[in-house]
Amino acid sequence: MAGLITLTTDFGTRDSYVAAIKGVIHRVCPDARIEDLTHDIPPQDVWEAAFFLAGAAPWFPVGTVHLVVIDPGVGTARRPIAAAAGGQVFVCPDNGVLTVVLDRCDLERAHVIKNAAFMLPAVSATFHGRDIFAPAAARLAGGADIASAGPEVDRIVLLEVPDPKRRAGGVIEGEIIHVDRFGNAVTNIPDTMLDRAVAHTFEAGGTAIASLSRTYGDAEPGAPLALIGSSGRLEIAINQGNAAEVLGLGRGMAVRVCRRTRT
Repeated sequence: MAGLITLTTDFGTRDSYVAAIKGVIHRVCPDARIEDLTHDIPPQDVWEAAFFLAGAAPWFPVGTVHLVVIDPGVGTARRPIAAAAGGQVFVCPDNGVLTVVLDRCDLERAHVIKNAAFMLPAVSATFHGRDIFAPAAARLAGGADIASAGPEVDRIVLLEVPDPKRRAGGVIEGEIIHVDRFGNAVTNIPDTMLDRAVAHTFEAGGTAIASLSRTYGDAEPGAPLALIGSSGRLEIAINQGNAAEVLGLGRGMAVRVCRRTRT
């Protein structure tokens, strides 16, 4: 039985791009099961795709093939790769899209896709999603060994991810790395950096929040709050509101966590 292939792209659904990818997959591996994860990654936003993928891929069964096409360097010297990590396989451009996935699990192996059997006979310079990644994913879902895709590589491209910093006096300096559709601002500060035995003030966009909430409903409707979200990172949110809009928050903005004296 053919395996499961997931699709993550920045193509949207208005054009024929996603449909063409699905058509190629079914031509190469008719029994493949295809699951759309998202086609709404902002165009060419590799970081957003990396963050999305890390939140979605680990929940799929071992052996799932994840086809990821956010590819601003299509047709250039950037490499098409098939990579194994966390018991799953990722078929994607080597442009850093696996950065956050590999922050949580080790890269088991990676191969440049060079085998002509993993591509369509004619390869467009502008649509490797259809002509390289789709047939490669289909071959792998159909049982092909990842090693047969092409030569193995020791390293792949990783994005520079900002790390939170500890400063004097117990201050933690981080930044917002993602804003979800609810306007919640996810930071790069992990739960493990916060000492729960100490009270903190959380500052972002000129707003100070006096305590850490357990859930959104701990604050009054319309009130800002700080909490640890499902990603295991500190979030700045507004209960039943949009923190990004109301507080003027966006990706890259600074966040500070300061110790305060309990009263």
